Amino acid sequence: MYDVAIIGCGVIGAAAAFELSKYHLNLAILEKENDVAMGASRANSAIIHAGYDPKPGTLMARLNVEGNRMAEALCRDLSVPFSRIGSLVLAFTPDEMDTVWELYDRGMKNGVPGLEVIMPDKIREMEPQISDQVVGALWAPSAGIINPWDYTLAFAETAVRNGAEVMLNTQVIGIEKADDHYILHTNQGNVHARYIVNAAGVESGDVHEMVADKTFSILPNRGEYFLMDKCEIERANHVLFQCPNKNGKGVLVSPTTGGNLIVGPNAEGVSDAGCVNNTASGMAFIREKALKTVPTINFRNSIRNFSGVRANPDQDEFQIGIAAENFIDLAGIKSPGLSSAPAIALECVKLLKDCGLQLQPKANPITTRKKIRFRALTDEQKQQAIQENPLYGRVICRCETITEGEIVDAIHSPIPPCSVDGVKRRAGTGMGRCQGGFCGPRVVDILARELNVSPMDILQDGHGSRILLSETKKEADA
Repeated sequence: MYDVAIIGCGVIGAAAAFELSKYHLNLAILEKENDVAMGASRANSAIIHAGYDPKPGTLMARLNVEGNRMAEALCRDLSVPFSRIGSLVLAFTPDEMDTVWELYDRGMKNGVPGLEVIMPDKIREMEPQISDQVVGALWAPSAGIINPWDYTLAFAETAVRNGAEVMLNTQVIGIEKADDHYILHTNQGNVHARYIVNAAGVESGDVHEMVADKTFSILPNRGEYFLMDKCEIERANHVLFQCPNKNGKGVLVSPTTGGNLIVGPNAEGVSDAGCVNNTASGMAFIREKALKTVPTINFRNSIRNFSGVRANPDQDEFQIGIAAENFIDLAGIKSPGLSSAPAIALECVKLLKDCGLQLQPKANPITTRKKIRFRALTDEQKQQAIQENPLYGRVICRCETITEGEIVDAIHSPIPPCSVDGVKRRAGTGMGRCQGGFCGPRVVDILARELNVSPMDILQDGHGSRILLSETKKEADA
């Protein structure tokens, strides 16, 4: 019997697990995929928003600003890449300047620090390659960029180190109320829990309706992206937004914590929440909009296209609250969900307490994580790391300078990967210009060796993404 079962291990479920693992609780996190951060938490703009966009007085406004405020210390403690580089919302017309001033007013009401409306001369000092059509902008210095899947992993791994159990490949297919607890019917058997937290992302509406009457709908919305080679990083120094519209915050141009440039997204409603393919029309739309912001972007330097599906609710607000007895919704978490995640987790703890969950704090819960990133070490630190573990002296991914030691660390982490992309999210292999073309086979070999399985069993990423189908050659007899 678990005290709390969290359904979904994206950034929201992982952050909730992180906070709850600080208490004496028997805690389970159920995730239908073979790894954490497999939905929108790995395919998004990787932005910690300042908080000027949500309407004042909403949960989105309060939790965005609070989550932004928490992010820097959390990332420092959990060894997650984060940089508070600030954002600009650009206006190209007098009408759009009206929108900029409206966002400034919202941001001030929401408590966003440091907001300024700035004019073209100042903008071009900050962004030399910006379009000469820009007539003004909102400057928000508290905005930042982050590694979103590592944020999720850090929360989830730390929860596991505090005693939580992550159940991968476990899909909830029904929920039944017993006398004093819930029975979660899954593809792996039944799970019993006194309290449930619904953090199921694009499927949070379906999970809600397993227990309570329908009060909201999730309208899956796909956003597509370009990831540019590192030679394009000079195009932008800050997160560059165009003025938002009814479809969202619009196409952005931004540096990433990995030293690349990200461009996107569009916004397209889809009927299938698993529809993460890229489209020619979507990518053409993004190119057109992005060149309006920075005309010098060279899209021939794109190294990867990807898309993610947002869990947009049919109401312009997060669906957070007590939906039924001992059942909490953390649902409909669209943007700024990543920014709000740690604050949403604190809200979850309060709601569970309101439901009657007894919360006894642990004396010394684990709240930090140490992660070696070899390329970030000084020469002296590198030598020391190699002396302690020679695997750090063997570079596997040349594009990103990722060593075998880092890959092995990832494989033996609290939530071990079973796929090449699982290692990629933890260690950074395959993130560079060749996108795993050279290091991918080596990662397969290392995974097979460390997990003591056949290379034929190693996946590229999710269910069914087999890399090797059959053996075609055998070594000649000596």
